[in-house]
Amino acid sequence: MIGALRLFVGLLIAQTIAYVALSVYARRVRRRKLEDRWDEKGKTGNKDAFVERGLRAYDNSLRRKLILGVYIVPWVAIASVIYVVNYL
Repeated sequence: MIGALRLFVGLLIAQTIAYVALSVYARRVRRRKLEDRWDEKGKTGNKDAFVERGLRAYDNSLRRKLILGVYIVPWVAIASVIYVVNYL
């Protein structure tokens, strides 16, 4: 039982590290794309405000929420394996 608990805590720590890394990476990529779009279209005005509006929209998007799959998918896989091994 203690071994399983250690495994689950280790998995949770690894998932948290992966989630933070993916979130930071995805946000940087989105920022770079917004800045490139600004430069490509030759817009005038405040570039920082444009990028911040785009990042606020990104924070509420489905794409951002899909990163939470880092937490969900491994637990579903573990539960599925446990179910199959014990009950099928």
